[in-house]
Amino acid sequence: MKVFVYYVGKARDEHANAIAAEFLKRTSRWAKCEMREIQPGRDEFWPRPGAKILLDPAGRAMDSAGFIETVRKLEFEGRDAYFVLGGADGHPDEWKRRADLLLSLSAMTFPHELARAMLAEQIYRAFATLRGHPYPR
Repeated sequence: MKVFVYYVGKARDEHANAIAAEFLKRTSRWAKCEMREIQPGRDEFWPRPGAKILLDPAGRAMDSAGFIETVRKLEFEGRDAYFVLGGADGHPDEWKRRADLLLSLSAMTFPHELARAMLAEQIYRAFATLRGHPYPR
């Protein structure tokens, strides 16, 4: 399984970026991870096989246990996971229609860089839990 974290917009907050990068680095012991900026007018991740999970405030609310179960299923099925964080205007409607899952991190609004760090932590938490690592305790 490979994990991709794609985001729209420049990564400007070096501290939030470092947090996200650190959690994905930790996750890389169990799965290949990639994090990068994508352009809103391009959708290069769609033709690739795997689960397209778009973060959206109106998406499905999920606790950590539910997120872990989602990652477990994807890993069991051998599917890559594409997590996509939108820009200031969210995701284009076309992207939302094509997504496998619209996921809400919270009903609150967060800066995109902080949301990316929170997502990266949850990805690490999921893999650590599935591997019996003591981090989640």
